[in-house]
Amino acid sequence: MKRNDIKALTEKTVAQLEKQLGQLQNELAKVRLEKRAMKLANISLPRVLTDDIARVKTELRRRELLNK
Repeated sequence: MKRNDIKALTEKTVAQLEKQLGQLQNELAKVRLEKRAMKLANISLPRVLTDDIARVKTELRRRELLNK
């Protein structure tokens, strides 16, 4: 995720963030399978996806705490 994408997370709705989280998790699962099959060209991709998932989850949690 680029810097602008990270800042854009604060502007998205909770529904959009949850949708993005699901997409990232599906993509991570596919990438992990490709890695095990030795067909992954970019071996750092799982780490990048994991970091992106953490960013989205952090934003969701931040909003949850703000609403309490």
